Amino acid sequence: MREKILSIIEKNSRIDIKELAIRLDMPEIDIANELKALEDEGVICGYHTMIDWEKTSIEKVSALIEVRVTPQRGQGFDNIAERIYKYPEVTSVYLISGGYDLLISLEGKSLKEVSSFVSDKLSTLESVLSTATHFILKKYKDHGTILTKKYTDERMKVTP
Repeated sequence: MREKILSIIEKNSRIDIKELAIRLDMPEIDIANELKALEDEGVICGYHTMIDWEKTSIEKVSALIEVRVTPQRGQGFDNIAERIYKYPEVTSVYLISGGYDLLISLEGKSLKEVSSFVSDKLSTLESVLSTATHFILKKYKDHGTILTKKYTDERMKVTP
């Protein structure tokens, strides 16, 4: 039951409890209790709204920053990750495999603001060895949702 609830609300966190109960053929009170338990246990960590900022007048720049760090003895990457995720510009921090250790997602109002964050705040942290910044120019799909319209060829067909 938990897996079914989680897979449904992961795709639509605004689904009504009544609708969820109908889809799962369960009493509403059971669904409400299970959601509360999942929240209390920290399985459900929050509810978010996905916004396509390109369709608004608000200027936002998003970037992915790869970071190579020196792990701390007895604590690994946790302390440096915590220092980084406490910055308000940072939206996500992941421990990754490969040539870098952490992948950071962040947002700013301009390329300069994001670049300044990397050079003034991130690169100056004691454990940070190197960074690689990748600016997100366009999002095609985010959190499983397609953000762009599928291209359709609107040219007239030419026949011999």
